[in-house]
Amino acid sequence: MEKKPRCTTGIEILDSDLGGGIPCGNIILISGASGVGKTTFSMQFLMNGVKKGEKGVFFTATETIKKLKKYQGVFGFFDEKYIKSGDLNIIDLWTISDKLGLSPDHYTLEEANILFEVIRDIVKEIGAKRLVIDSITSLCYRLKARERIRDFIFKLGSSLTIMNCTTFLTSEVPPMVFQFSQNEIEEFISDGIIFMSDLERKGDLIRTFQIIKMRGTSHSRTKYALTMSSKNGVDLMPILQTRA
Repeated sequence: MEKKPRCTTGIEILDSDLGGGIPCGNIILISGASGVGKTTFSMQFLMNGVKKGEKGVFFTATETIKKLKKYQGVFGFFDEKYIKSGDLNIIDLWTISDKLGLSPDHYTLEEANILFEVIRDIVKEIGAKRLVIDSITSLCYRLKARERIRDFIFKLGSSLTIMNCTTFLTSEVPPMVFQFSQNEIEEFISDGIIFMSDLERKGDLIRTFQIIKMRGTSHSRTKYALTMSSKNGVDLMPILQTRA
C-alpha cells in the first residue's frame, strides 16, 4: 500500500511517531483546556508549512488578529514576512461577520455555513495546503441550538474532506477532564485527535501531549511532556525527563 504524503509539524519527536508527519488532507481535532498551548501548536504547524512552500490560513474566532500576532510574535518560529507576502492568511470572525453584515455573537445555521464558505473560498484562492480553525468550540457556541451545531459540524466535516486541506480544529474542553469536545460530535468528523492537558506533579502543572487517534498511519500513544519557549515554540519530551 502506497504511503500517504505527510505534512511535517517541525517537531522532530512528533513527526517520527507519525512516520514523517500528519497524513496530508487529514482533519485533526486539537483538544485541551485553556492555556495548554493549542493555538501556539497550531500556528507553529502553519508556519512550518509556509516555510516549506505550503500556504496556510489561520481563522481565529477567539481573539483579534492584532492580539494573536502579539502573543505569537514572541516565538522564534513566527515570522510576519509570510503574512505580508500572502503565504499565510490570518482572518478573524469579527472582520468577516462585519463584511457579511452578520452579528458576531450568534448565527443561524445558514449564516454559519456562509461564514465557512468565505473561509473555503480564501483557502481555494491562495491554494492553501494547511488550515487552522481556532476554535470550533467558539463557532459552535454562537449557534446555540444543539441541532444546529450537529448539522453544522457534519457539513463542515464533509466540506473539509472535499477540500483535501490538512486542517486543525482546536477544541476547548474543561481542565483535568479526559474529554475531546464540548458537543461530543467533533471527534466523529476528525481523522485524528491530539489531546493536550495538564498533569499535576508535586504541586506543579506539567503540560502534556498525546495522540489519541490518527487515520492513515501507525503512531505511538505515548504521553509526552510539552514545553514552550520563545526560541523553539512547542517541543515535546518524555515525561520522565521532566523535573517537577
